[in-house]
Amino acid sequence: MSRISEAFKDNKAFIPFITCGDPDIETTRALVNEMVKNGADLVELGIPFSDPTAEGPTIQGANLRALNGGVNKEKIFKMVKALREEDDISVPMVFMTYANVVFSYDAERFFKTCSEIGIDGVILPDLPFEEKDEFEEISTSYGIDLISLIAPTSANRIAMIAKEAKGFIYIVSSLGVTGTRTAITTDVASIVKVVKENTDIPCAIGFGISTPEQAKVMSESADGVIVGSAIVKLIEKHGKSAVKPVGEYVHTMKKAIQI
Repeated sequence: MSRISEAFKDNKAFIPFITCGDPDIETTRALVNEMVKNGADLVELGIPFSDPTAEGPTIQGANLRALNGGVNKEKIFKMVKALREEDDISVPMVFMTYANVVFSYDAERFFKTCSEIGIDGVILPDLPFEEKDEFEEISTSYGIDLISLIAPTSANRIAMIAKEAKGFIYIVSSLGVTGTRTAITTDVASIVKVVKENTDIPCAIGFGISTPEQAKVMSESADGVIVGSAIVKLIEKHGKSAVKPVGEYVHTMKKAIQI
């Protein structure tokens, strides 16, 4: 069983997102350790990009801070390797970035490096499902899951995407870019129902979830919840002192979705 499958096996999975290098790479490493200690089942690591089209102002700001601070792919890869080998982090870790980041590094080299450092999957929100083959053949050859997204607008494509999904399915709960929402009005349960009819791959819901109450409601439909902007806001507020408050937040959110 893969690490990603293990993350969803016994309970609802809590998946935090952070941007690597915000506020610096050392704090990112400390944050991952703290989040795992407080119940994170899978960690989503953003590789910053100058034009993050799927992101709202909060995560755009994190990308800018990280890039201005001098983070780059090599520093991120070195950090992930240290998390696996020195910190003994065993939960799955996935990269979230953009197709251009992979292209500019060279796709084969990128996925080969992911395999060598212990990354389990990659999410590319700007990669259309119909164009994924270009990356998927390479990612599969290195044992990396190319994780599919399903949005409220996917409609009759949901079953098709679900049937070919690997790792887990990222269900986008709201239209638009990332960011906290006061309310999530999408009929997520109906999307999950179609997914479950077409695959045994677990699905997690993200975009807009920020409170324990929202997390609990979303987890009743899906196998896990993804939270990004609310955590990035804490990091923006506390900077290098964010490790403890982020850990406490993760603990509260994980507790909210436990069965």
